[in-house]
This record gives sequence, structure tokens and C-alpha cells, in this order.
Amino acid sequence: MFVRKISYLSLMKKDNDKKVEPTKSELEILQVLWKYGPSTVRFVNDTLNEQKRAVQYTSTLKLMQIMVEKKILARDESNMKHVYSAAVEEQKFKGFLLDRFVDSMYNGSAASLMVQLLGNKKASKEELDQIRKLLDK
Repeated sequence: MFVRKISYLSLMKKDNDKKVEPTKSELEILQVLWKYGPSTVRFVNDTLNEQKRAVQYTSTLKLMQIMVEKKILARDESNMKHVYSAAVEEQKFKGFLLDRFVDSMYNGSAASLMVQLLGNKKASKEELDQIRKLLDK
């Protein structure tokens, strides 16, 4: 149990705020909460089972409790059924994760990331138009 807790507590600094590196499973839970808003563990677990893979209710519950400790989620205990919500803003959190990814995988070069992305996947006309608009800014 001690070793497991250490892996959950990998903290990083950015702009003098402590940021937590989420696991893949934590990101899946955040995606559900960002999409559907505050939800019970049962709803999150059922959604993960429909969208991703078979997940045990108790595993989802434990992970969400850990996410509350890490301050990634907030828990409303005012009703019998506890309701969880994302405690991190979606765009800011995704921006932080993307910055970390670009720094570690592309030596901080957004251009290298874009070249790799556009070389690997065919972008739609709409996506290319959005990229052009961003570049024009």
C-alpha cells in the first residue's frame, strides 16, 4: 500500500502551484465529470463500463477518494449519495498536461509536435482552417 500511495503523490510545480500528474484512469474519470458534470460514483462507474472497459465499482470509488485527497476532485457530502465534481478546470488542466508532454517529448517545441501530428494523422479542412487562424494570430 505504501508504494502505491507514493505513485499517486507525484507532484509537480508550475507557476508556484502544486500540480498533480494524473494516471490514465484518473483522466478517464475526469473526462466523464467534465462531460456530464457533478456525478455519483455509480454514474461514473457505469459510464466507464459503457465507454471504456469493465471496471469494478469499488475500484472507481477508491480512485475517486484518492483524487479528492489529491485535490483533483471535490466531494459534496450533503446528501446520502456523495456527488463528485472536477476540482480542476478542464482547459487549464489539459493545458498543463500538454505543456508537460511537449516539454518532455519534444524539448518544448510546439512546432515539432505539430509536424509530428500532421504527419501522422490527416487533418480535416475545418481543422486546417482552425490551425491557420491560430497561426495568423
